[in-house]
Amino acid sequence: MKRHCLMRIAVAAAAFCLGVTTLSSLDALAQSAAQWPQRPVRLLVPLGAGGAADTLARNLSNGFPQYANGNPLVVENRAGAGGTIAAAAVAREAPDGYNLFLAEVGPNAVSHVLAQLSYDPHTAFSPIIHAVNLPAAILIRETLPFKTLEEFIAAAKQQPGKFNYASVGLGNWTHLFMSYFNIQAGIEQANVVYRSGSEMSLALLRGDADTAIITVSTALGHIRDGKIRALAGVSVKPMPQLPGVPAVGKTLPGFDVAVWHGIVGPAGMEPALVTRVNGIFNQVLGDPVIRKALEEAQAAEIVGGTAEQFDKFLKAELKRWPEVVKATGIKAQ
Repeated sequence: MKRHCLMRIAVAAAAFCLGVTTLSSLDALAQSAAQWPQRPVRLLVPLGAGGAADTLARNLSNGFPQYANGNPLVVENRAGAGGTIAAAAVAREAPDGYNLFLAEVGPNAVSHVLAQLSYDPHTAFSPIIHAVNLPAAILIRETLPFKTLEEFIAAAKQQPGKFNYASVGLGNWTHLFMSYFNIQAGIEQANVVYRSGSEMSLALLRGDADTAIITVSTALGHIRDGKIRALAGVSVKPMPQLPGVPAVGKTLPGFDVAVWHGIVGPAGMEPALVTRVNGIFNQVLGDPVIRKALEEAQAAEIVGGTAEQFDKFLKAELKRWPEVVKATGIKAQ
């Protein structure tokens, strides 16, 4: 009996010590999260320099240090394979918050149904924050005679395959949205790949590409100078920067897509750390100087919010776009 009591006491003591150790570990994790970051943080951008995604990342970088213990947000451009090269690189990193990815629809919601990837977007990342939505439009080179979307569609139907469009590669939203438009409009266009939205704009200026879907902020100067023509916005929301330019949905009812960007980290980030990183980026997005740069220079709709809200949004995108790809027959090229 005495031996049995001693064993029970020993088991209870061990359980108590384990509980204390677990609580101590949790406290340490929480304290570590509260002190993040203690060194520079890297943000991988899946596109080349000069485009809207790069500009967004650098705007975020400008506001980051004052809310992050003075540590910088180092922007690294790693273009290629529709953004999946950069996404895969972040997915392989430790979930310590020091390697983040500027997420978008291609590498985070659709590329996995168009190509074999080294990561699964359903499980490879820790959602942190839905940063912004950016307005985009269908643009054509100025030397083409079409003044309206209807005129261009009619011409493209009469001459299948004559026109080509610029994109940043298979699965990127610049490819996905235009492929979706082509199928909804019943036309054919060849895809020509570039590294960024700014290169796509230059292709339109040079006449190397006939059309493209590009963010308004990237091409706005050329549009206002009359060097590129905007035919329609891809979202049903009005574009204040381009008054009088209709939505694609006016011609093709039901067409409504958004160019979104968010921040994710590798899978397995501690909840307390996710909350800390989310809080810092919400502060950056709310900073008056950064907010002005995003809203005025980039025409951005600032979203922000919680990691849980972004997680829900990503799940909806992961359901929506693979269904669109399969229904419309978009294929790897």
